[in-house]
Amino acid sequence: MTSISPERILQIEARRDELSALMASGDLPSERFVAVSKEYAELEPVARAAGEVRRLRAELGVLAGMEGDDDPEIKVMAREEIESIRGRLPEAERALALSLLPRDAADERAAMLEIRAGTGGDEAALFAADLFRMYQRYAEGQGWKVELISASSSESGGFKEAIASVEGKGVFAKLKFESGVHRVQRVPATEAQGRIHTSAATVAVLPEAEEVDVKIEDKDLRIDIYRSSGPGGQSVNTTDSAVRIVHIPSGLVVIQQDEKSQHKNKAKALKVLRTRLYEAERERLHAERAGARKSMVGSGDRSERIRTYNFPQGRVTDHRINLTLHRLPEILQGEMDDLIGALIAQDEAERLASLDS
Repeated sequence: MTSISPERILQIEARRDELSALMASGDLPSERFVAVSKEYAELEPVARAAGEVRRLRAELGVLAGMEGDDDPEIKVMAREEIESIRGRLPEAERALALSLLPRDAADERAAMLEIRAGTGGDEAALFAADLFRMYQRYAEGQGWKVELISASSSESGGFKEAIASVEGKGVFAKLKFESGVHRVQRVPATEAQGRIHTSAATVAVLPEAEEVDVKIEDKDLRIDIYRSSGPGGQSVNTTDSAVRIVHIPSGLVVIQQDEKSQHKNKAKALKVLRTRLYEAERERLHAERAGARKSMVGSGDRSERIRTYNFPQGRVTDHRINLTLHRLPEILQGEMDDLIGALIAQDEAERLASLDS
């Protein structure tokens, strides 16, 4: 792992102190004060981590000198303290290195969660509904808010497709590694012979875009209003409330018909469109920066099989990090911390390794 030099540590702490003095001066114009305050808020935890590394290294230097003392008790004490600090220093250095890694600007954003049934017919739709409930329960445990944007139900009671907005602290940072193909192996209720069937659902997690992120010109949109179809409420099929928006430059199409109000359907459709355009631009920039390198965890490839949920054995396996947990019922109830924590840790390890290479 890359070792942060003493000079770099002093630079970090000096910049933190400089920003603190600027804020305390009372001489900054309001816009400049906001910019300085934001930089300070981002740098302060990094400087705190840097200070801990500097302190531990300094203690090691002092204790190394005490090892040569004539007093045997002081020698023993110094050696014990040296062992203690050598055990704590690598973790402090790792924490500092992690704090210096480039952050994904989208990590603190809300996310658009899209789940679609894949191969497997009705069983795939039922599994898609299981996944939606799993994420819903996980979100509740995190104190996040989940708003269903649209859903297309199957005759079996599952979801052909479900799209939801998830809002809260650090939503995208924790859910971004969920994108990909999720596979289920289980005996369907309709299977008389007890044979295990394999089906799949696709999950996409996109950072939500604000209006300032993506400028959509009216001239680039074709908006069609028509009568809703399918289940949805007493008046949903009797009014022209469904909205189809075509973004002409990209060819993206968004259909929204879950609300009785045409205006609400249009607002939700624009929210989905804005998010998809934002994600397309993020993917383009990521491809440019990443070049040939593709992160094992964070590729976001929605055609990649990332996880298997095996009901007969009660296990969940994440294929990207070779992690198997025999806690399938608990995970489907939203207890996903072990899975998500392992994925985040692997991503951090890969990014730290990339600094060394």
